[in-house]
Amino acid sequence: MKKNRADFQSRLGTDTKKHSALQLMENFFKLNDLAASKERLNSIMSCAVKRNSWIKEDPSDIFQFHQSIQSFIRAGYLITLKEKEKSTNIQLENTSPLLLGSLSEKEYQNPLLAFKKAFREYSVREFDYFMSGMVYLSLGVYDHVPERNMVCPYIHLIKMLDAGHLILERRGK
Repeated sequence: MKKNRADFQSRLGTDTKKHSALQLMENFFKLNDLAASKERLNSIMSCAVKRNSWIKEDPSDIFQFHQSIQSFIRAGYLITLKEKEKSTNIQLENTSPLLLGSLSEKEYQNPLLAFKKAFREYSVREFDYFMSGMVYLSLGVYDHVPERNMVCPYIHLIKMLDAGHLILERRGK
């Protein structure tokens, strides 16, 4: 007689189907609104760097956001590896500065530049370390603050969110 054992290992992220980078990014934005994602990332960052402060949201929501932002980062990295430089000629004369978001004019014209610049400065592992540290520090009150500058990865993440949304928006047209 065969004994059946229950498998209590986590299966999060062990899907055997392969997805394209754009599909992963699209799934991220189906689950997370751009403005809400930027606001959540901002609140995680501000609670992490302040002493005697923690985030008021449900920890399971923060963990889900952490997992989805890691997937988004990997999708952005795959896009930079697979996509050739596609320069889209968008005229900026009629473009409002509000549409640019956190992107520069060059990054608005070619959103892949935001991803390439971010991954030139930091690796995927460093972005994972940044997000894990920020989530850890934002979920409780700790005496210590982050050991290194966490503002630059935060700015890159905000730019990548804007660029990813712009890529998907342009792909839909």
